[in-house]
Amino acid sequence: MELNLKRPLAFFDLETTGVNVSSDRIVELSILKVSPGGLEETLTLKVNPERPIPAESSMFHGIYDEDVKDLPTFKQQAKQIADFIADSDLAGYNSNKFDVPMLMEEFLRAGVDFSLEGRAFVDVQNIFHQMEQRTLKAAYKFYCDQNLDNAHTAEADVRATYEVLKAQLTKYDGVDYEDKHGQVSKPVVNDVEALHNFTNLSKPVDFAGRLVYDEDGDATINFGKHKGRKVVEVFDVEPSYYAWMQNGDFPLYTKKVLENLWNDHRNKKRETRQQEQSAQPRVSREEAKPYKKEAPAKAITDDMLKGLKDKFKK
Repeated sequence: MELNLKRPLAFFDLETTGVNVSSDRIVELSILKVSPGGLEETLTLKVNPERPIPAESSMFHGIYDEDVKDLPTFKQQAKQIADFIADSDLAGYNSNKFDVPMLMEEFLRAGVDFSLEGRAFVDVQNIFHQMEQRTLKAAYKFYCDQNLDNAHTAEADVRATYEVLKAQLTKYDGVDYEDKHGQVSKPVVNDVEALHNFTNLSKPVDFAGRLVYDEDGDATINFGKHKGRKVVEVFDVEPSYYAWMQNGDFPLYTKKVLENLWNDHRNKKRETRQQEQSAQPRVSREEAKPYKKEAPAKAITDDMLKGLKDKFKK
């Protein structure tokens, strides 16, 4: 079906150094501009973000520091991008929550006056999520082809959840799944451990997602200025961050997990210090006493002899 357009519609996608709109930067931008009548134009640019690209981001989109270090910055390409979509409405996948705000941050940093006033915004993900609802009732209808009566009563919901899982095991038996690294597997199998691994792909430490395991199996911060850093590294460089989180508006379980990590880290450092001290050669008390330099002997004088004679005379 051809789009019914009154003005160009620019589909765009960004690859970035991370997902923090305020602090992260664009490393690649691709735009497909579709004009009334069906004319299609594309613009794809890689961008020097003027900062290192975190390894986890590079592994996701395949763009590394070496690929962009000699390329123009966003500021140097901003006017070209703004001119290309000047008369366009904007579209993307999850674009309203991420791509549009990120693009505007970059335009503002570059000093380019790009207005969003009067534009339409089409987020394809929102259409998907709203038309294919992710509620238990919708899942029960989709997988079991039945209407869920008494929805939102605990007993009905828990029974429906059980039936949906059994239907999923049947529907996805032998079905391929491709992860973000392009690795293909058949993860939906009748095995609880395998289902656990598949339904916890983000590897949360605290279930709230504030702390996640990295590829090394180490707990990392998953938000804010330390996002992507190992928790123990943050404890070393900014120990006050622990106190800030404990006093902040975080889930109690997150605080409990963080406290356990903090105590483990302190105990390990204490054990390391003790091992280092025990490895040092022992010194006896006599050896440990500071050496006192003896004063030089005084020359014996007639007065000294006279004093001794008077002292011991009977």
